[in-house]
Amino acid sequence: MDEYFVWVNDLTFRYRDRVNPAIQHISFAVKPGELMLIAGASGCGKTTLIRCLNGLIPRSYKGDLQGEILIGGKPIRNLSLARISQLVGTVLQDPERQILGTRVRNEVAFGLENLGLDRGEIIERIDQALHYLGIEHLRDRETFNLSGGEKQKVALAGVLAMRPKLLLLDEPLASLDPASAQDTLHIVRQMVDEGMCVLMVEHRVEDVLNIAPDQVLLIEDGMVRYQGEIAGLYKIVNYHEIKLPADEVLKRAAQDPPPPVLTILPSVERQTERTEKPALVQFDHVYFGYETTPAVLRDINLQIRRGDVIAILGANGAGKTTLVKHAIGLLKPLQGKVLIDGVDTHKMSVAEVAKTLGYVFQSPSHMLFAPTVYEELAFGPTNLGHPATQIEEEVMEAIEIVNLSGKEKEAPLALSFGQQKRVSIAAVLAMRSRILVMDEPTAGQDYQNYMDFMDAIVQLPNFEAILFITHDLDLAVIYANRVVLMNSGCIVADGKPEQVLQDFSQLRSWNLIPTSLLRLNLETLPISKRFLRAEALAHL
Repeated sequence: MDEYFVWVNDLTFRYRDRVNPAIQHISFAVKPGELMLIAGASGCGKTTLIRCLNGLIPRSYKGDLQGEILIGGKPIRNLSLARISQLVGTVLQDPERQILGTRVRNEVAFGLENLGLDRGEIIERIDQALHYLGIEHLRDRETFNLSGGEKQKVALAGVLAMRPKLLLLDEPLASLDPASAQDTLHIVRQMVDEGMCVLMVEHRVEDVLNIAPDQVLLIEDGMVRYQGEIAGLYKIVNYHEIKLPADEVLKRAAQDPPPPVLTILPSVERQTERTEKPALVQFDHVYFGYETTPAVLRDINLQIRRGDVIAILGANGAGKTTLVKHAIGLLKPLQGKVLIDGVDTHKMSVAEVAKTLGYVFQSPSHMLFAPTVYEELAFGPTNLGHPATQIEEEVMEAIEIVNLSGKEKEAPLALSFGQQKRVSIAAVLAMRSRILVMDEPTAGQDYQNYMDFMDAIVQLPNFEAILFITHDLDLAVIYANRVVLMNSGCIVADGKPEQVLQDFSQLRSWNLIPTSLLRLNLETLPISKRFLRAEALAHL
Protein backbone atom coordinates (compact mmCIF):
# COMPACT_ATOMS: atom_id res chain seq x y z
CA MET A 1 0.00 0.00 0.00
CA ASP A 2 2.98 2.31 0.56
CA GLU A 3 3.61 2.48 -3.19
CA TYR A 4 0.27 4.21 -3.78
CA PHE A 5 -0.24 7.95 -3.32
CA VAL A 6 -4.05 7.67 -3.41
CA TRP A 7 -5.72 4.72 -1.73
CA VAL A 8 -9.51 4.47 -1.49
CA ASN A 9 -11.24 1.56 0.24
CA ASP A 10 -15.00 0.80 0.25
CA LEU A 11 -16.01 4.48 0.00
CA THR A 12 -19.71 5.27 0.37
CA PHE A 13 -21.34 8.69 0.79
CA ARG A 14 -24.96 9.83 1.08
CA TYR A 15 -25.80 13.54 1.10
CA ARG A 16 -27.75 14.63 4.15
CA ASP A 17 -30.88 15.55 2.19
CA ARG A 18 -30.85 12.47 -0.09
CA VAL A 19 -32.34 9.02 0.45
CA ASN A 20 -29.85 7.04 -1.65
CA PRO A 21 -26.04 7.14 -1.61
CA ALA A 22 -24.37 9.26 -4.29
CA ILE A 23 -21.47 6.78 -4.39
CA GLN A 24 -21.12 3.37 -2.80
CA HIS A 25 -18.43 0.74 -2.23
CA ILE A 26 -15.78 2.47 -4.37
CA SER A 27 -12.22 1.17 -4.06
CA PHE A 28 -9.10 1.96 -6.11
CA ALA A 29 -5.45 2.97 -5.80
CA VAL A 30 -3.21 5.27 -7.86
CA LYS A 31 0.58 5.54 -7.79
CA PRO A 32 2.69 8.71 -8.10
CA GLY A 33 3.25 9.41 -11.80
CA GLU A 34 -0.05 7.81 -12.85
CA LEU A 35 -3.06 9.29 -14.63
CA MET A 36 -6.51 7.91 -13.88
CA LEU A 37 -9.46 8.80 -16.13
CA ILE A 38 -12.80 8.81 -14.30
CA ALA A 39 -15.75 8.47 -16.69
CA GLY A 40 -19.50 8.01 -16.42
CA ALA A 41 -22.86 9.63 -17.09
CA SER A 42 -23.81 13.03 -15.69
CA GLY A 43 -24.93 12.66 -12.07
CA CYS A 44 -23.35 9.21 -11.61
CA GLY A 45 -21.19 10.35 -8.66
CA LYS A 46 -17.93 11.52 -10.26
CA THR A 47 -17.94 14.98 -8.66
CA THR A 48 -18.95 13.49 -5.31
CA LEU A 49 -15.88 11.28 -5.46
CA ILE A 50 -13.71 14.34 -6.16
CA ARG A 51 -15.23 16.12 -3.14
CA CYS A 52 -14.35 13.16 -0.94
CA LEU A 53 -10.75 13.20 -2.16
CA ASN A 54 -10.21 16.93 -1.62
CA GLY A 55 -11.83 16.93 1.81
CA LEU A 56 -14.90 19.03 0.98
CA ILE A 57 -16.87 15.94 1.99
CA PRO A 58 -17.68 15.79 4.88
CA ARG A 59 -16.35 19.24 5.90
CA SER A 60 -18.41 21.41 3.54
CA TYR A 61 -20.92 18.91 2.14
CA LYS A 62 -22.60 17.10 5.01
CA GLY A 63 -23.86 13.56 5.03
CA ASP A 64 -23.03 9.97 5.92
CA LEU A 65 -19.46 9.05 4.90
CA GLN A 66 -18.08 5.54 5.23
CA GLY A 67 -14.84 3.97 4.07
CA GLU A 68 -11.20 5.03 4.06
CA ILE A 69 -9.12 7.50 2.01
CA LEU A 70 -5.35 7.76 2.29
CA ILE A 71 -3.41 10.54 0.55
CA GLY A 72 0.34 10.16 0.71
CA GLY A 73 -0.16 7.39 3.26
CA LYS A 74 -2.16 9.64 5.61
CA PRO A 75 -5.87 9.23 6.42
CA ILE A 76 -7.41 12.53 5.30
CA ARG A 77 -10.10 12.32 7.97
CA ASN A 78 -7.35 13.31 10.42
CA LEU A 79 -6.18 16.31 8.36
CA SER A 80 -7.46 19.87 8.31
CA LEU A 81 -8.84 21.27 5.06
CA ALA A 82 -5.88 23.67 4.95
CA ARG A 83 -3.42 20.77 5.14
CA ILE A 84 -5.33 18.76 2.52
CA SER A 85 -5.23 21.76 0.16
CA GLN A 86 -1.41 21.67 0.29
CA LEU A 87 -1.45 18.06 -0.91
CA VAL A 88 -4.46 18.14 -3.24
CA GLY A 89 -5.24 20.70 -5.95
CA THR A 90 -8.68 20.80 -7.55
CA VAL A 91 -9.89 22.44 -10.76
CA LEU A 92 -13.69 22.61 -10.77
CA GLN A 93 -16.05 21.99 -13.69
CA ASP A 94 -17.31 25.57 -13.64
CA PRO A 95 -14.45 28.09 -13.35
CA GLU A 96 -16.98 30.76 -12.37
CA ARG A 97 -17.21 29.05 -8.98
CA GLN A 98 -13.46 28.97 -8.47
CA ILE A 99 -12.23 32.39 -9.57
CA LEU A 100 -12.27 35.08 -6.88
CA GLY A 101 -9.61 37.59 -7.98
CA THR A 102 -10.50 40.59 -10.13
CA ARG A 103 -7.31 40.24 -12.19
CA VAL A 104 -5.52 37.11 -13.38
CA ARG A 105 -2.33 37.77 -11.37
CA ASN A 106 -4.40 38.23 -8.18
CA GLU A 107 -6.32 35.04 -8.82
CA VAL A 108 -3.18 32.95 -9.26
CA ALA A 109 -1.68 34.58 -6.14
CA PHE A 110 -4.70 33.86 -3.93
CA GLY A 111 -3.73 30.38 -2.74
CA LEU A 112 -0.07 31.32 -2.39
CA GLU A 113 -0.93 34.25 -0.15
CA ASN A 114 -2.96 31.94 2.05
CA LEU A 115 0.12 29.72 2.39
CA GLY A 116 1.99 32.74 3.78
CA LEU A 117 4.71 32.75 1.12
CA ASP A 118 6.86 35.84 0.70
CA ARG A 119 6.16 38.27 -2.14
CA GLY A 120 9.19 37.27 -4.23
CA GLU A 121 8.26 33.59 -4.27
CA ILE A 122 4.61 34.40 -5.01
CA ILE A 123 5.57 36.45 -8.07
CA GLU A 124 7.96 33.73 -9.24
CA ARG A 125 5.30 31.01 -8.91
CA ILE A 126 2.71 33.16 -10.71
CA ASP A 127 5.06 33.67 -13.64
CA GLN A 128 6.00 29.97 -13.74
CA ALA A 129 2.37 28.79 -13.72
CA LEU A 130 1.29 31.24 -16.43
CA HIS A 131 4.30 30.34 -18.57
CA TYR A 132 3.69 26.59 -18.07
CA LEU A 133 0.17 26.99 -19.46
CA GLY A 134 1.15 29.51 -22.15
CA ILE A 135 -1.12 32.28 -20.85
CA GLU A 136 1.43 34.94 -19.84
CA HIS A 137 -0.51 37.41 -22.02
CA LEU A 138 -3.49 37.15 -19.63
CA ARG A 139 -1.46 38.21 -16.56
CA ASP A 140 -2.99 41.69 -16.18
CA ARG A 141 -6.42 40.99 -17.67
CA GLU A 142 -9.62 41.36 -15.66
CA THR A 143 -11.02 37.89 -14.94
CA PHE A 144 -14.60 39.08 -15.53
CA ASN A 145 -13.90 39.76 -19.22
CA LEU A 146 -12.15 36.47 -19.95
CA SER A 147 -13.76 33.81 -22.11
CA GLY A 148 -14.91 30.58 -20.46
CA GLY A 149 -11.86 28.73 -21.78
CA GLU A 150 -9.49 31.43 -20.59
CA LYS A 151 -11.06 31.27 -17.12
CA GLN A 152 -10.53 27.51 -17.08
CA LYS A 153 -6.82 27.98 -17.79
CA VAL A 154 -6.50 30.67 -15.10
CA ALA A 155 -8.18 28.37 -12.55
CA LEU A 156 -5.68 25.65 -13.45
CA ALA A 157 -2.79 28.12 -13.12
CA GLY A 158 -3.94 29.04 -9.62
CA VAL A 159 -3.90 25.39 -8.60
CA LEU A 160 -0.55 24.57 -10.24
CA ALA A 161 1.09 27.51 -8.51
CA MET A 162 0.33 25.75 -5.20
CA ARG A 163 2.44 22.77 -6.41
CA PRO A 164 0.15 19.99 -5.15
CA LYS A 165 1.19 16.33 -5.14
CA LEU A 166 -2.27 15.20 -6.28
CA LEU A 167 -4.21 17.07 -8.98
CA LEU A 168 -7.96 16.53 -9.34
CA LEU A 169 -9.41 17.78 -12.64
CA ASP A 170 -13.21 17.91 -12.89
CA GLU A 171 -14.14 18.32 -16.58
CA PRO A 172 -11.05 20.44 -17.40
CA LEU A 173 -11.75 20.38 -21.16
CA ALA A 174 -15.38 21.49 -20.98
CA SER A 175 -14.75 25.14 -21.92
CA LEU A 176 -11.62 24.76 -24.04
CA ASP A 177 -11.29 25.01 -27.80
CA PRO A 178 -9.88 21.83 -29.42
CA ALA A 179 -6.29 23.08 -29.70
CA SER A 180 -6.29 24.38 -26.12
CA ALA A 181 -7.81 21.09 -24.94
CA GLN A 182 -5.06 19.18 -26.75
CA ASP A 183 -2.41 21.47 -25.23
CA THR A 184 -3.92 21.01 -21.77
CA LEU A 185 -3.89 17.24 -22.16
CA HIS A 186 -0.25 17.29 -23.19
CA ILE A 187 0.52 19.43 -20.13
CA VAL A 188 -1.33 16.93 -17.92
CA ARG A 189 0.64 14.08 -19.45
CA GLN A 190 3.86 16.02 -18.85
CA MET A 191 2.95 16.62 -15.20
CA VAL A 192 2.21 12.92 -14.77
CA ASP A 193 5.50 11.95 -16.41
CA GLU A 194 7.25 14.33 -14.00
CA GLY A 195 5.79 12.36 -11.08
CA MET A 196 2.48 14.05 -10.26
CA CYS A 197 -0.57 11.90 -9.48
CA VAL A 198 -3.56 13.08 -11.55
CA LEU A 199 -7.21 12.02 -11.45
CA MET A 200 -9.26 13.46 -14.33
CA VAL A 201 -13.04 13.43 -14.58
CA GLU A 202 -13.91 13.92 -18.23
CA HIS A 203 -16.74 13.23 -20.68
CA ARG A 204 -14.48 13.81 -23.69
CA VAL A 205 -13.14 10.28 -23.30
CA GLU A 206 -11.86 10.00 -26.86
CA ASP A 207 -9.60 13.03 -26.34
CA VAL A 208 -8.18 11.77 -23.04
CA LEU A 209 -7.45 8.35 -24.50
CA ASN A 210 -4.96 10.08 -26.82
CA ILE A 211 -2.62 10.72 -23.85
CA ALA A 212 -2.80 7.09 -22.66
CA PRO A 213 -4.22 7.21 -19.12
CA ASP A 214 -2.71 4.51 -16.92
CA GLN A 215 -6.10 3.53 -15.52
CA VAL A 216 -9.76 4.07 -16.34
CA LEU A 217 -12.46 4.12 -13.66
CA LEU A 218 -15.99 3.89 -15.08
CA ILE A 219 -18.76 4.78 -12.62
CA GLU A 220 -22.40 3.87 -13.13
CA ASP A 221 -25.14 4.84 -10.64
CA GLY A 222 -22.57 5.58 -7.95
CA MET A 223 -20.73 2.26 -8.26
CA VAL A 224 -17.63 1.09 -10.11
CA ARG A 225 -18.62 -0.64 -13.32
CA TYR A 226 -15.08 -1.03 -14.64
CA GLN A 227 -11.55 -0.37 -13.44
CA GLY A 228 -8.49 -1.22 -15.49
CA GLU A 229 -6.65 -0.46 -18.71
CA ILE A 230 -8.02 1.23 -21.83
CA ALA A 231 -8.24 -2.03 -23.80
CA GLY A 232 -10.64 -3.48 -21.27
CA LEU A 233 -12.86 -0.38 -21.43
CA TYR A 234 -13.42 -0.86 -25.16
CA LYS A 235 -14.67 -4.38 -24.52
CA ILE A 236 -17.39 -3.47 -22.01
CA VAL A 237 -18.49 0.07 -22.84
CA ASN A 238 -21.68 0.91 -24.73
CA TYR A 239 -20.79 3.18 -27.67
CA HIS A 240 -24.13 5.00 -27.20
CA GLU A 241 -23.09 6.01 -23.67
CA ILE A 242 -19.38 6.80 -24.05
CA LYS A 243 -18.02 8.61 -27.09
CA LEU A 244 -15.49 6.34 -28.82
CA PRO A 245 -13.35 6.94 -31.92
CA ALA A 246 -15.45 6.96 -35.11
CA ASP A 247 -13.77 3.85 -36.55
CA GLU A 248 -14.64 1.88 -33.41
CA VAL A 249 -18.28 3.07 -33.57
CA LEU A 250 -18.40 2.22 -37.27
CA LYS A 251 -17.50 -1.42 -36.56
CA ARG A 252 -20.04 -1.83 -33.79
CA ALA A 253 -22.91 0.15 -35.32
CA ALA A 254 -22.83 -1.98 -38.47
CA GLN A 255 -24.29 -4.80 -36.36
CA ASP A 256 -27.18 -2.63 -35.08
CA PRO A 257 -30.20 -1.08 -36.83
CA PRO A 258 -29.49 2.31 -38.47
CA PRO A 259 -30.39 5.42 -36.43
CA PRO A 260 -33.68 7.19 -37.28
CA VAL A 261 -33.54 10.02 -39.82
CA LEU A 262 -34.04 13.41 -38.12
CA THR A 263 -36.56 15.95 -39.38
CA ILE A 264 -34.60 19.16 -38.81
CA LEU A 265 -36.69 22.25 -37.91
CA PRO A 266 -40.01 20.81 -39.13
CA SER A 267 -41.77 24.21 -39.02
CA VAL A 268 -39.56 25.58 -41.80
CA GLU A 269 -40.45 25.32 -45.49
CA ARG A 270 -38.23 23.89 -48.18
CA GLN A 271 -34.80 25.45 -48.71
CA THR A 272 -35.78 27.12 -51.98
CA GLU A 273 -38.69 28.92 -50.35
CA ARG A 274 -37.10 30.12 -47.14
CA THR A 275 -34.12 31.85 -48.76
CA GLU A 276 -36.43 34.46 -50.28
CA LYS A 277 -37.69 35.68 -46.89
CA PRO A 278 -35.90 38.41 -44.89
CA ALA A 279 -33.38 37.43 -42.23
CA LEU A 280 -34.58 36.74 -38.69
CA VAL A 281 -31.41 38.36 -37.34
CA GLN A 282 -28.98 40.56 -39.25
CA PHE A 283 -25.57 41.91 -38.21
CA ASP A 284 -24.62 44.96 -40.29
CA HIS A 285 -20.95 46.04 -39.99
CA VAL A 286 -20.91 45.44 -36.22
CA TYR A 287 -17.94 46.53 -34.12
CA PHE A 288 -17.64 46.04 -30.35
CA GLY A 289 -15.00 46.14 -27.64
CA TYR A 290 -14.77 46.05 -23.86
CA GLU A 291 -12.80 48.66 -21.96
CA THR A 292 -9.70 46.47 -21.61
CA THR A 293 -10.02 44.70 -24.98
CA PRO A 294 -11.26 47.28 -27.49
CA ALA A 295 -11.49 45.03 -30.59
CA VAL A 296 -13.60 41.99 -29.70
CA LEU A 297 -15.87 42.13 -32.77
CA ARG A 298 -14.65 43.64 -36.02
CA ASP A 299 -16.91 44.35 -39.01
CA ILE A 300 -19.33 41.48 -38.41
CA ASN A 301 -21.81 40.91 -41.24
CA LEU A 302 -24.08 37.93 -40.65
CA GLN A 303 -27.62 36.85 -41.41
CA ILE A 304 -29.57 34.19 -39.53
CA ARG A 305 -32.41 32.86 -41.68
CA ARG A 306 -35.28 30.48 -41.15
CA GLY A 307 -34.04 26.89 -41.33
CA ASP A 308 -30.50 27.66 -40.26
CA VAL A 309 -28.83 25.35 -37.73
CA ILE A 310 -25.59 27.25 -37.23
CA ALA A 311 -22.53 26.05 -35.33
CA ILE A 312 -20.23 28.89 -34.28
CA LEU A 313 -16.66 27.62 -33.97
CA GLY A 314 -13.41 29.29 -33.01
CA ALA A 315 -10.65 29.57 -30.43
CA ASN A 316 -11.17 30.71 -26.84
CA GLY A 317 -11.41 34.50 -26.91
CA ALA A 318 -12.32 34.67 -30.62
CA GLY A 319 -15.51 36.65 -29.83
CA LYS A 320 -18.13 33.90 -30.13
CA THR A 321 -20.01 34.62 -26.90
CA THR A 322 -19.79 38.38 -27.49
CA LEU A 323 -21.37 37.80 -30.92
CA VAL A 324 -24.38 35.89 -29.58
CA LYS A 325 -24.85 38.38 -26.74
CA HIS A 326 -25.39 40.98 -29.45
CA ALA A 327 -27.98 38.74 -31.10
CA ILE A 328 -29.99 38.57 -27.87
CA GLY A 329 -29.60 42.26 -27.01
CA LEU A 330 -27.44 41.85 -23.90
CA LEU A 331 -24.76 43.89 -25.67
CA LYS A 332 -25.22 46.71 -28.20
CA PRO A 333 -22.81 47.49 -31.04
CA LEU A 334 -20.43 50.41 -30.69
CA GLN A 335 -20.64 50.72 -34.47
CA GLY A 336 -23.05 49.14 -36.92
CA LYS A 337 -26.36 47.58 -35.96
CA VAL A 338 -28.10 44.32 -35.18
CA LEU A 339 -31.63 43.88 -36.49
CA ILE A 340 -34.17 41.38 -35.16
CA ASP A 341 -37.11 40.99 -37.54
CA GLY A 342 -35.96 44.30 -39.02
CA VAL A 343 -35.89 46.19 -35.69
CA ASP A 344 -32.63 47.67 -34.35
CA THR A 345 -31.70 46.14 -30.96
CA HIS A 346 -30.80 49.64 -29.73
CA LYS A 347 -34.58 50.22 -29.74
CA MET A 348 -35.46 46.93 -28.01
CA SER A 349 -35.28 45.78 -24.39
CA VAL A 350 -33.78 42.39 -23.49
CA ALA A 351 -37.30 41.24 -22.56
CA GLU A 352 -38.60 42.16 -26.02
CA VAL A 353 -35.74 40.29 -27.68
CA ALA A 354 -36.46 37.24 -25.49
CA LYS A 355 -39.83 36.79 -27.19
CA THR A 356 -37.90 35.90 -30.34
CA LEU A 357 -34.58 34.53 -29.09
CA GLY A 358 -34.01 32.21 -26.13
CA TYR A 359 -30.45 32.10 -24.81
CA VAL A 360 -28.70 29.35 -22.83
CA PHE A 361 -25.66 30.79 -21.04
CA GLN A 362 -22.32 28.99 -21.02
CA SER A 363 -22.33 28.86 -17.21
CA PRO A 364 -25.59 27.62 -15.63
CA SER A 365 -24.78 29.62 -12.47
CA HIS A 366 -25.55 32.75 -14.53
CA MET A 367 -29.12 31.57 -15.08
CA LEU A 368 -30.35 29.41 -12.21
CA PHE A 369 -31.98 30.93 -9.14
CA ALA A 370 -35.36 29.30 -8.40
CA PRO A 371 -35.90 26.92 -5.44
CA THR A 372 -37.04 24.01 -7.65
CA VAL A 373 -36.44 22.80 -11.19
CA TYR A 374 -40.14 23.18 -12.02
CA GLU A 375 -40.23 26.82 -10.87
CA GLU A 376 -37.02 27.52 -12.78
CA LEU A 377 -38.58 26.28 -16.00
CA ALA A 378 -41.92 28.00 -15.39
CA PHE A 379 -40.36 31.42 -14.78
CA GLY A 380 -39.72 32.34 -18.43
CA PRO A 381 -43.09 31.28 -19.87
CA THR A 382 -44.86 33.03 -16.96
CA ASN A 383 -43.07 36.31 -17.68
CA LEU A 384 -43.86 35.98 -21.37
CA GLY A 385 -47.57 35.75 -20.45
CA HIS A 386 -48.21 32.14 -21.45
CA PRO A 387 -51.48 30.61 -20.09
CA ALA A 388 -51.10 28.46 -16.95
CA THR A 389 -52.23 25.22 -18.62
CA GLN A 390 -49.79 25.81 -21.48
CA ILE A 391 -46.93 26.51 -19.05
CA GLU A 392 -47.33 23.12 -17.38
CA GLU A 393 -47.22 21.40 -20.78
CA GLU A 394 -44.15 23.40 -21.83
CA VAL A 395 -42.29 22.68 -18.59
CA MET A 396 -42.96 18.94 -18.60
CA GLU A 397 -42.02 18.59 -22.27
CA ALA A 398 -38.73 20.45 -21.65
CA ILE A 399 -37.94 18.26 -18.62
CA GLU A 400 -38.48 15.12 -20.67
CA ILE A 401 -36.31 16.38 -23.56
CA VAL A 402 -33.28 16.95 -21.30
CA ASN A 403 -33.81 13.71 -19.35
CA LEU A 404 -34.55 15.26 -15.95
CA SER A 405 -37.86 13.54 -15.19
CA GLY A 406 -38.18 13.04 -11.44
CA LYS A 407 -36.05 16.11 -10.65
CA GLU A 408 -38.94 18.62 -10.78
CA LYS A 409 -38.95 19.33 -7.02
CA GLU A 410 -35.17 19.40 -6.54
CA ALA A 411 -33.13 22.58 -6.17
CA PRO A 412 -31.31 23.30 -9.47
CA LEU A 413 -28.10 24.45 -7.79
CA ALA A 414 -27.96 21.21 -5.74
CA LEU A 415 -27.71 19.14 -8.92
CA SER A 416 -24.49 18.13 -10.66
CA PHE A 417 -22.97 20.62 -13.12
CA GLY A 418 -24.12 18.54 -16.08
CA GLN A 419 -27.66 18.40 -14.72
CA GLN A 420 -27.60 22.15 -14.03
CA LYS A 421 -26.63 22.71 -17.66
CA ARG A 422 -29.61 20.65 -18.77
CA VAL A 423 -31.91 22.65 -16.48
CA SER A 424 -30.67 25.87 -18.09
CA ILE A 425 -31.36 24.42 -21.55
CA ALA A 426 -34.81 23.24 -20.48
CA ALA A 427 -35.60 26.70 -19.05
CA VAL A 428 -35.17 28.18 -22.51
CA LEU A 429 -36.93 25.30 -24.28
CA ALA A 430 -39.98 25.92 -22.08
CA MET A 431 -40.21 29.51 -23.37
CA ARG A 432 -40.68 28.23 -26.93
CA SER A 433 -38.87 31.12 -28.54
CA ARG A 434 -38.60 31.19 -32.33
CA ILE A 435 -34.80 31.09 -32.30
CA LEU A 436 -32.73 29.01 -29.87
CA VAL A 437 -29.23 30.24 -29.00
CA MET A 438 -26.98 27.95 -26.92
CA ASP A 439 -23.48 28.63 -25.59
CA GLU A 440 -21.59 25.34 -25.17
CA PRO A 441 -24.72 23.15 -24.79
CA THR A 442 -22.73 19.93 -24.29
CA ALA A 443 -20.41 21.20 -21.51
CA GLY A 444 -20.57 18.78 -18.58
CA GLN A 445 -22.81 16.36 -20.49
CA ASP A 446 -22.24 12.70 -21.08
CA TYR A 447 -22.41 11.57 -24.71
CA GLN A 448 -25.79 9.83 -24.59
CA ASN A 449 -27.51 12.71 -22.81
CA TYR A 450 -26.37 15.39 -25.19
CA MET A 451 -27.05 13.33 -28.31
CA ASP A 452 -30.57 12.58 -27.05
CA PHE A 453 -31.44 16.17 -26.22
CA MET A 454 -29.84 17.56 -29.40
CA ASP A 455 -31.85 15.05 -31.45
CA ALA A 456 -35.02 16.25 -29.73
CA ILE A 457 -34.19 19.97 -29.92
CA VAL A 458 -33.53 20.11 -33.68
CA GLN A 459 -36.91 18.42 -34.29
CA LEU A 460 -39.03 20.70 -32.07
CA PRO A 461 -41.85 22.33 -34.09
CA ASN A 462 -41.56 25.86 -32.65
CA PHE A 463 -37.97 26.71 -33.62
CA GLU A 464 -37.30 28.50 -36.90
CA ALA A 465 -33.51 28.62 -36.42
CA ILE A 466 -30.91 27.28 -33.98
CA LEU A 467 -27.54 28.81 -33.19
CA PHE A 468 -25.00 27.10 -30.96
CA ILE A 469 -21.46 27.89 -29.89
CA THR A 470 -19.39 24.77 -29.46
CA HIS A 471 -15.84 23.50 -29.12
CA ASP A 472 -17.10 20.04 -30.05
CA LEU A 473 -16.34 19.80 -33.75
CA ASP A 474 -18.40 16.61 -34.02
CA LEU A 475 -21.50 18.46 -32.80
CA ALA A 476 -21.14 20.75 -35.81
CA VAL A 477 -20.52 17.76 -38.10
CA ILE A 478 -23.67 15.95 -36.95
CA TYR A 479 -26.23 18.72 -36.47
CA ALA A 480 -25.25 21.95 -38.27
CA ASN A 481 -26.29 22.78 -41.82
CA ARG A 482 -24.08 25.88 -41.61
CA VAL A 483 -20.77 26.62 -39.87
CA VAL A 484 -19.63 30.14 -38.92
CA LEU A 485 -15.96 30.21 -37.96
CA MET A 486 -14.54 33.11 -35.94
CA ASN A 487 -10.96 34.20 -35.38
CA SER A 488 -9.72 37.33 -33.55
CA GLY A 489 -13.15 38.98 -33.61
CA CYS A 490 -13.80 38.37 -37.32
CA ILE A 491 -15.89 35.87 -39.27
CA VAL A 492 -13.28 34.03 -41.35
CA ALA A 493 -15.52 31.33 -42.84
CA ASP A 494 -19.26 30.84 -43.31
CA GLY A 495 -20.84 27.99 -45.25
CA LYS A 496 -21.87 24.34 -45.30
CA PRO A 497 -19.90 22.10 -42.88
CA GLU A 498 -18.44 20.00 -45.69
CA GLN A 499 -17.05 23.18 -47.30
CA VAL A 500 -15.78 25.03 -44.21
CA LEU A 501 -14.25 22.00 -42.46
CA GLN A 502 -12.33 20.34 -45.30
CA ASP A 503 -9.00 22.26 -45.06
CA PHE A 504 -7.22 20.71 -42.06
CA SER A 505 -4.23 23.06 -42.12
CA GLN A 506 -6.57 26.05 -42.09
CA LEU A 507 -8.60 24.53 -39.24
CA ARG A 508 -5.47 24.06 -37.15
CA SER A 509 -4.52 27.70 -37.68
CA TRP A 510 -7.89 28.56 -36.12
CA ASN A 511 -7.32 26.24 -33.10
CA LEU A 512 -9.58 23.48 -34.42
CA ILE A 513 -8.33 19.90 -34.41
CA PRO A 514 -9.83 17.51 -37.02
CA THR A 515 -11.62 14.61 -35.35
CA SER A 516 -11.92 10.99 -36.35
CA LEU A 517 -15.58 11.59 -37.27
CA LEU A 518 -14.72 14.56 -39.50
CA ARG A 519 -12.04 12.53 -41.28
CA LEU A 520 -14.45 9.63 -41.80
CA ASN A 521 -17.15 11.95 -43.18
CA LEU A 522 -14.79 13.56 -45.66
CA GLU A 523 -13.70 10.11 -46.86
CA THR A 524 -17.30 8.96 -47.38
CA LEU A 525 -18.69 12.27 -48.69
CA PRO A 526 -18.72 11.15 -52.36
CA ILE A 527 -21.19 8.42 -51.31
CA SER A 528 -23.11 10.08 -48.45
CA LYS A 529 -23.32 13.55 -50.10
CA ARG A 530 -23.53 15.13 -46.62
CA PHE A 531 -22.11 14.80 -43.13
CA LEU A 532 -23.61 12.10 -40.89
CA ARG A 533 -23.02 10.56 -37.46
CA ALA A 534 -20.85 7.44 -37.36
CA GLU A 535 -23.86 5.21 -36.63
CA ALA A 536 -25.43 6.32 -39.94
CA LEU A 537 -22.17 6.03 -41.89
CA ALA A 538 -22.01 2.39 -40.84
CA HIS A 539 -25.08 1.68 -42.99
CA LEU A 540 -24.10 3.41 -46.25
